[in-house]
Amino acid sequence: MNVLVTGANGQLGSWMRLAAASSRDNYIYTDIEELDITDRSAVLDFVAAKGIDVIVNCAAYTNVDAAEDAPELAERLNCEAVGNLAESMAARGGLLVHISTDYVFGGTAVNTPIPEDLAPAPTGVYGRTKLHGEQAISASGCRHILIRTSWLYSERGKNFLLTMLRLTSQRPEVRVVFDQVGTPTYARDLAMALFGILEHRLYEGREGVYHYSDEGVCSWFDFAAAIARLAGHDSCRVLPCHSSEFPSRVVRPAYSVLDKTKIKDAFGISIPYWTDSLSECISNIKGK
Repeated sequence: MNVLVTGANGQLGSWMRLAAASSRDNYIYTDIEELDITDRSAVLDFVAAKGIDVIVNCAAYTNVDAAEDAPELAERLNCEAVGNLAESMAARGGLLVHISTDYVFGGTAVNTPIPEDLAPAPTGVYGRTKLHGEQAISASGCRHILIRTSWLYSERGKNFLLTMLRLTSQRPEVRVVFDQVGTPTYARDLAMALFGILEHRLYEGREGVYHYSDEGVCSWFDFAAAIARLAGHDSCRVLPCHSSEFPSRVVRPAYSVLDKTKIKDAFGISIPYWTDSLSECISNIKGK
């Protein structure tokens, strides 16, 4: 089976490379340098020439704040490009594995883990364009596994973990919001889940929408405090604050804990607890 991983130089794509290193399948990795997924003809030609059976789309415009000033670019990457990938898989009868986000929610007040069938209600450009991408997949009629995740981090790229590691090593005090609650997700854990689904052909007859994050619940403040503690940055005080103390054009979800019952039942996935994975990721960073 020929598997194309797009956005292969990002957080999730990089871990997909490691996860699939010993696969029985043929994995092909691309980023913007090798394939511009916003170019419909390029995508269709590439997929046909390489005989692609499955696409794992790890590419996206993920800068939530910048998206407010670049809605057209966010739409191209998060919707139009996704539509191109979906069209290519529909033409071949292939499978599109696409990563979406908890930011498709947020406009509806909830206080229990969010199931897949809750009506989306994004509150910003990023969430809206990611929802448009989901809708493009549905409209294409292609076979798909669509997975919404949250608070993704890893050893590379731009993410909350790396920002907090830097700030707590440099400052005597860091203030972080405590009134936004969700779950951090180590890119490795999501990559391993995706790889297992593909390698063992678990997707057969189980196409659809799923939620995946690591286990547990925390606020951004809890996340930051755990980062400082695990990194040994004891000289920095991590203090809680309200979201209103950091005015933003983007209204972020106050509660975006994802219900993972469906994905665990469908694929028999065992999901790590968020602090355990965070500790391992920080150990990897310190060991470099």
